[in-house]
Amino acid sequence: MITDETYTLSNGVEIPKLGLGTWFIDDDKAAQAVRDAVAAGYRNIDTAQAYGNERGVGEGVRTADVPREELFVSTKLAAEIKDYEGAVAAIDSSLATMGLDHIDLMLIHSPQPWDDFRGGDYAEGNRAAWRALEEALAAGKLRSIGVSNFQQADIESLLEGASVVPHVNQLLVHVGNTPAELIEYCTGKGILVEAYSPMAHGEMMKNSEVTAMAERYGVSVPQLCIRYTLDLGTVSLPKTANPAHMRDNAQVDFAISEEDMDTLRGLEHREYGEFSFFPVYSGK
Repeated sequence: MITDETYTLSNGVEIPKLGLGTWFIDDDKAAQAVRDAVAAGYRNIDTAQAYGNERGVGEGVRTADVPREELFVSTKLAAEIKDYEGAVAAIDSSLATMGLDHIDLMLIHSPQPWDDFRGGDYAEGNRAAWRALEEALAAGKLRSIGVSNFQQADIESLLEGASVVPHVNQLLVHVGNTPAELIEYCTGKGILVEAYSPMAHGEMMKNSEVTAMAERYGVSVPQLCIRYTLDLGTVSLPKTANPAHMRDNAQVDFAISEEDMDTLRGLEHREYGEFSFFPVYSGK
């Protein structure tokens, strides 16, 4: 089962290949979503300060029917925090809000604040925030650290002042949006890529080419899309609060042929419907 499979980060920490994304899950629903995911076999739970559900996710982790050490819990430093003191306070705030004594992975959510996504130069602020993450890693508050939505230039800038190379870069990766060069760059640096929105926020359900291929494999469109991101060598983070969908999303023990992988890599589909206004879906 995919829920039993892991990658090993560059610092030796193991991370499950399949995780639960919790964006758009309300705080008062998050605990039950986490418990349902754990019951379905998930051991990787992803949240963020910006999601507003860290409290609920933490409750779900603490009340799940498995020991804490069996779960891999990620959160993200708010994109607007670009200073050392603010980052130190925010790391401690996440630990307190979640009610956990450590977090398995913490990421800088974006190289720029959301209202200036892909805009100005925040290199110094990112390096300052990164120093806070490095210190929290050394102190045992965090088991691994990384970035999200960082392009190659953003990573190279961060590395100029870094002691630790990011363990992870969480990116928008799905059929129709495969940043192959960036994934290759990250792999070369020992940075594991995580794929968020592997179904393009549901828009893949409308793609006739993907639908036809899923039918040929005898799987659902979400299952094909999740398998695709896994076969790219990334962690896949489908988001849902529906227990049936959680179980279905984990039924991906099949192989996509190289020919079909090439077809899927070549597809371009960057339409996100009513969610296009979010910066990460802006195409920048």
